[in-house]
Amino acid sequence: MEHGTRRLRSIILFSAGGLSVLLAVAFAIGLFSAQKNRPREIVISCGAVGVELELCQSGVSAWSKESGIPARVVTASSNSGERLGSYQLLLASHSSDIDVFVIDTPWPGVIGDFFLDLKDILEPEVREDQFSGFIENNTVRGRLVALPWFIDGGLLYYRKDLLESYALPVPQSWQELTETATKIQQAEREKGRTDLWGFVFAARAYEGLTCAALEWVHSAGGGSLVEKNGEVSINNEAAREILKLAASWIGTIAPRGVLGYMEEETRTVFQSGRAVFMRNWPYAWELSQAAESPVKGKVGISVLPKGLNANAKATSALGGWSLAVSKFSKNPEASKSLAKYLASRSEQKRRALRGGLSPTWRSLYDDSELLLKNPALRDLKPVYDSALPRPSKVVASDYNRVSSEFYEAVHGILSGGQPDSLLGQLEADLTLLKKKGRWQ
Repeated sequence: MEHGTRRLRSIILFSAGGLSVLLAVAFAIGLFSAQKNRPREIVISCGAVGVELELCQSGVSAWSKESGIPARVVTASSNSGERLGSYQLLLASHSSDIDVFVIDTPWPGVIGDFFLDLKDILEPEVREDQFSGFIENNTVRGRLVALPWFIDGGLLYYRKDLLESYALPVPQSWQELTETATKIQQAEREKGRTDLWGFVFAARAYEGLTCAALEWVHSAGGGSLVEKNGEVSINNEAAREILKLAASWIGTIAPRGVLGYMEEETRTVFQSGRAVFMRNWPYAWELSQAAESPVKGKVGISVLPKGLNANAKATSALGGWSLAVSKFSKNPEASKSLAKYLASRSEQKRRALRGGLSPTWRSLYDDSELLLKNPALRDLKPVYDSALPRPSKVVASDYNRVSSEFYEAVHGILSGGQPDSLLGQLEADLTLLKKKGRWQ
C-alpha cells in the first residue's frame, strides 16, 4: 500500500499538469484543516411571541460578532406545552442539535437534569441582584440549571380613558372587575361600539390558562393546585366559586372566542381598542404604546384583582424565561458564554428599552433611563418579588401532565361544565398520579 502511495505521488508530480493537481490537493487539505479548526456553530432555540424573536436574534448576532463564533437562532412553538414536548424528545435522545435552550419557568423541575450546572458563571454579586424566587425556581437539587433571562407576571391592562370617562376606579377584586366591565361595555355599546368587550384573556386549553386560573384560584384563597407538601388542594369551595365567576364572563363581558385565545390573540383585540380590560404579560405594554397602536397613551397597568373572602390577595403567576445549556452540546464553553452574555445586565437593559421585556436584575428597576421609557417598571418590582410559582418543582417530571389536567378541567368549566364534578375528577386524577409514587 505504501509503495502504491509513493508511485501515485510520483505520477502527480511528474506527469503533465501534475503541478496544478498538487496545488489543488494542497488547497483542499488546507481548506479542510481550516474548517476543522473553525469554531462550531452554536444553535439557540428562542421563542417568537411579540418582539422576542427579533430581540433574541440581535442579541445573538452581537455576541457572535464579539466572540468570533458563529451562531444561529431557531424558533420553537409559541405553545409552551408543545414546545416542552419537543424539547423532551430532543433531549431524551441526547441530541446535540441545540446548544442553548430558552426555557419556561416551570421547566427546570421537569427537564433540568439534561442541562449543565451554571453556578460557576453566576458571580455572587450577580446572584444578589436577581429576584430570589427566580434563582430558587431555576435551582434543582443544588444545581443552577438555567440563567434568568427575563421575568414575567400576570398583569391587568385597562383603558384608563374609559375608566376616567365613567369616573370608575381600577377594580380591586374580580367581582368589581366584572361589574365595571359590564357597566362600561353596556354603555359603550349603547353609543354604537357594538364590538367592544369588557374583558379579554387567554383561555385556550394550554399553559397560559394554567397561569391565569392559578391566579384566580390563589387570589381567592383556594390554594395553589398542588401545595409544597404534595397535597392536591384544588377541590375546595373558594376554587369552585372563583371559577364559576370566571365562567360567567364567557359570552357576557368576554367573547366566546377567548376560549381559543393565547397571548397574541388577546393582545390584538385589546390593542385594537376592542376591550376595556385585559390579562396579559408585561411584553404587551411596549406594543400597546407603539406609534401605530390605536390605544397609545390610553392604557394603564395594575396588579391583578383578588377574591372577596378573608384569605383573598392579589396574585400574579411567576412567568418568564431562562437560558439553559444542554449537556450534549459539542461546544459547552462557547454555549455558556452565549447564555451569560444574553443574561447580562447590559443586554437585559437593551431588551427592556427596545421590547419592554422585564429584566431579572432588580437594580434595573431603579434605572432612570428605563423608568423614563416605562414608568410602570417601578410598580412591577413588588409584583415579581411575590409572584406565585407553578408547582413544577413539587411534581417534577409529571408537571406537563398535572398542568394539562388542570387547564383541561378549567377550560371545561369555562365552556359550561360543572365545577363540582370537574374539580372532583381533577382531584381524583391528580391524587392517583401522586399515589403512583412519581412525586410526594
